[in-house]
Amino acid sequence: MLCDESHSMLEDYGVWGLKKFMGREYMGISRVTYIISEDGVVEKLYEKVATKSHANDILQDLNI
Repeated sequence: MLCDESHSMLEDYGVWGLKKFMGREYMGISRVTYIISEDGVVEKLYEKVATKSHANDILQDLNI
């Protein structure tokens, strides 16, 4: 769990930005998942997260 009150890491990863919901615009976090290796290399990016299957998708990709 990460707390990023300044949004600096969120901006670095490109997940902080303008969102729209029911005609309203606001700043928020995009639902994105990164798989990062122990060396700090981004191994996989999930930009379109299907909430019902996402945990299983990750476990399958990690061969767990």
